[in-house]
Amino acid sequence: MAGRKNPFEDLEQMIERMSRQFEESMGGEIAGQLGGGASVDVADRGDEFVVTADLPGFRKEDIDVTLRGDHLQIRAETEQETEEEGDEEGRYIRKERRHQSVNRTVTFPEEVDDGNVAAEYRNGVLTVTVGKLAAGGEDSHSIDIE
Repeated sequence: MAGRKNPFEDLEQMIERMSRQFEESMGGEIAGQLGGGASVDVADRGDEFVVTADLPGFRKEDIDVTLRGDHLQIRAETEQETEEEGDEEGRYIRKERRHQSVNRTVTFPEEVDDGNVAAEYRNGVLTVTVGKLAAGGEDSHSIDIE
């Protein structure tokens, strides 16, 4: 049975094609929110906003957080590859690839202080704290994650 085909291979390829077509037809940010979006909570704590995003499976190095005006953008991307050989003659090989990406933008209802921002990533959860400001600028700032 060395030449036997995986019965699920065609089904997996069809699902991948359909997923790509759906994402392309929906457009960039909408597709990211529907297909590869992270669950995000935004809390108003009086003098600051706290954004919590679920990002399981990512490392801190995979995540990019940017604040531009009243928009907080969270981007994360990772690729993993696994390869195994089953027996000494090399007749059985399994190779799996996984690509995961997330792109979410949060718009705050009030102006924020771009100098008062902190981010922390622990156990698959990103927490970004952004202080409020009476008047702010439109500069873009990258945020370090602790």
